[in-house]
Amino acid sequence: MKVNFILNHHEVSYEVSPSEVLLESLRKHHIVSVKRGCDTSTCGVCTVLLNGKPVLSCSVLTASIEGKHVITVDGIPDEIEKIASYFGEEGADQCGFCNAGLALTIYALKNENPHPTDDEIKHYVVGNLCRCSGYQAQFLAIKHYLGGAK
Repeated sequence: MKVNFILNHHEVSYEVSPSEVLLESLRKHHIVSVKRGCDTSTCGVCTVLLNGKPVLSCSVLTASIEGKHVITVDGIPDEIEKIASYFGEEGADQCGFCNAGLALTIYALKNENPHPTDDEIKHYVVGNLCRCSGYQAQFLAIKHYLGGAK
């Protein structure tokens, strides 16, 4: 079946099977910035933005995104560069495997709630797991990116 959607601000058309998830479709089309993690919707590594909201691409059927907008880190390079610089300053990048999914999540948070409280930040990113860090450096980097969230 053919699915038409907007990927990183460009119209695309993918031929997919009815059971194919978005993660598979993107990687099949060489969008390798979207990582494969757990395949059980528990780690957040495969996060993309679907109509501006973070979703786990391993649990979204590609057939369900007809006409929708999908953003990966490739679609917002300036913001990703800012986020990466804050992560680097705080020593929060570790191995970097989870960074793309987390970066998209905090970019969505900034758009949805530009001045979140600490608890709102923690709640928003709870689905993004990092197996390298203790999260404190990431949290500080997120706060700096958001402009000193209260």
